Amino acid sequence: MSTRSSDGNVRWLDPAEERAWRAFLRVMVAVRTGTARDLAALGLSEPDYEVLSTLSERPDHTSTLGEQADKMGWSRSRLSRHATRMEGRGLLRREPDPTDGRGCLLVLTAHGLETLASAAPAHLESVRHHFIDRLAPEDLSAIERIARRVENP
Repeated sequence: MSTRSSDGNVRWLDPAEERAWRAFLRVMVAVRTGTARDLAALGLSEPDYEVLSTLSERPDHTSTLGEQADKMGWSRSRLSRHATRMEGRGLLRREPDPTDGRGCLLVLTAHGLETLASAAPAHLESVRHHFIDRLAPEDLSAIERIARRVENP
């Protein structure tokens, strides 16, 4: 996507676009700060929770490192370092990937599943408090519609 107009000039945001962009950023910061703080009180980070919840939904509670990194928008090396920390806490374990000699599988442990089950109710309450309950049903529908457009240009 070009940031320049057809005549080569920068396409600056008009006042309405600038307000919308800044409002979006404020919402993201407010929601993520609130939910991250609430997860931290449970001893988890947002990435911890995402890895645990994603693995809990997968067959055999297993995912490749690459699939998980792609889902999170992280590099494999960044996720690998994070997985090492989670593995040290007993939340997951790594196994060799039989289809990729260089890769590994991330497997949710029983302790990881218990941790997720314990944290999920409080996390869902946090999501409701910082986001869902502040919006009308039509706002939620608008956000879904906007997300589809932004995710799939």
